[in-house]
Amino acid sequence: MSIRINLDIELARNKMSLTELSERVGVSMTNLSLLKNGRVKAIRFSTLEAICRALGCQPGDLLEFVDEVQGRAEE
Repeated sequence: MSIRINLDIELARNKMSLTELSERVGVSMTNLSLLKNGRVKAIRFSTLEAICRALGCQPGDLLEFVDEVQGRAEE
C-alpha cells in the first residue's frame, strides 16, 4: 500500500511554481521538492493546511491512496 502525492498536479492547475508555493507557505524548496517527489515519510498538518490554503484545494486533492497489492483475495 502506498500514498501518492499529487502536488505537481495541483501546482499545474493553479499555474504556480514550486518556488512561488515555497514563498507563500514558508517551506523550503528542498522540503517541497521531496514532498512533490514522494520522498517523505510524514507531513505536518500545519504544512498540509498551508499548502491547501495556498493552492485552494483539499487534502484529498494532494494525497491519494494507491493499493499496490494485486491479485489479493478480498476478505
